[in-house]
Amino acid sequence: KKFNYRRLPTTSVIIAFYNEAWSTLLRTVHSVLETSPAVLLKEIILVDDLSDRVYLKTQLETYISNLDRVRLIRTNKREGLVRARLIGATFATGDVLTFLDCHCECNSGWLEPLLERISYDETAVVCPVIDTIDWNTFEFYMQTGEPMIGGFDWRLTFQWHSVPKHERDRRKSRIDPIRSPTMAGGLFAVSKKYFEYLGSYDTGMEVWGGENLEFSFRIWQCGGTLETHPCSHVGHVFPKQAPYSRNKALANCVRAAEVWMDEFKELYYHRNPHARLEPFGDVTERKQLRAKLQCKDFRWFLENVYPELHVPEDRPGFFGMLQNKGLKDYCFDYNPPNENQIMGHQVLLYLCHGMGQNQFFEYTSQKEIRYNTHQPEACIAVEAGTDILTMHLCQDTVPENQKFILQEDGSLFHTQSNKCVQAERKPFSDSFVPLLRDCTDSEHQKWLFKEH
Repeated sequence: KKFNYRRLPTTSVIIAFYNEAWSTLLRTVHSVLETSPAVLLKEIILVDDLSDRVYLKTQLETYISNLDRVRLIRTNKREGLVRARLIGATFATGDVLTFLDCHCECNSGWLEPLLERISYDETAVVCPVIDTIDWNTFEFYMQTGEPMIGGFDWRLTFQWHSVPKHERDRRKSRIDPIRSPTMAGGLFAVSKKYFEYLGSYDTGMEVWGGENLEFSFRIWQCGGTLETHPCSHVGHVFPKQAPYSRNKALANCVRAAEVWMDEFKELYYHRNPHARLEPFGDVTERKQLRAKLQCKDFRWFLENVYPELHVPEDRPGFFGMLQNKGLKDYCFDYNPPNENQIMGHQVLLYLCHGMGQNQFFEYTSQKEIRYNTHQPEACIAVEAGTDILTMHLCQDTVPENQKFILQEDGSLFHTQSNKCVQAERKPFSDSFVPLLRDCTDSEHQKWLFKEH
């Protein structure tokens, strides 16, 4: 595809870093310089968030001084990723702000599709396709098929997922941008004017974590679009340990929930009871911004932007920890070894901890027991000929082996087998499991939901 470079907006590329390795930082800088047409690249702004590595002091300044259009700005105190990026944005002179992480490699032709899209629609916030660079070997794995887009679960954890059918049908061509409910957060381009109009970043957010979801909600609810451009590819090293601490991510997520999620924030709090107690600062200004921009509500976002996300019912008395009356301290517990493979493992009983997460279950009006802190959601099932409870994918039409009746006396009746769920000690073990047994009046067959 040919681009009219004189009609495209210019960009400032902003890269915040803290104690980044010399090689990966400079690899990022040089890849931007070598793959970005000079007429489009106004500058690269490096923001050093008070690094203490010696090579990032005079040695880096000397190196940068020999490069055209590269500026180095240093913070006076640790600001965290959010505010370090904002500091870079205040110095930017380009029409478009392009934010990159400090361990990337840009591919030839990565920049033009992002800028062209923004030249057509200033309210579009556009992400490149993020390719993986191997942490150990630096091998580059380019996504050649359809890119993944961003979503989230009710823990407010970002997740990748495939493009839904309604979005495939909307696009006219394989090179059209793909609408994405959320962004991963590290790599995106936005009009400088529009970024400022939208209220830039929430400066009340500390360090790193959760800001990507808050910005994603705000873009969509306040009239913009968030997209991934299939023609723009940037490689990214996914570090084994992030340079920034995530200990502020919880407070950041609470801020996002309080400002943008309306009554749906309760679904988040039910799954993260400790989040209710987290101090999150003052969000008055952010709520005023939402009112000033006349942003839509979160229900609109769920119905129009992310209809694939199942919205739990969370009926009072039918969600939380599923506790046994006979073994008073024991609750249903499901902790799959891998977050990407949550199906097929056995449900256990473990000491109730009241923290939600792996002990959060919901009994639905469809008679399912849903494990719905994660996406995709899982439902408890009993395979034919067995008596153990395992996790299967939830279905639109509930399979018979996933139907349970929670009766008034607290017994949990599995309709297909005509048996009840009973708490039992595992043979030759100190651990307990829920199993199907002939129904009796035993307290070990009585269950109740507790919120925390």
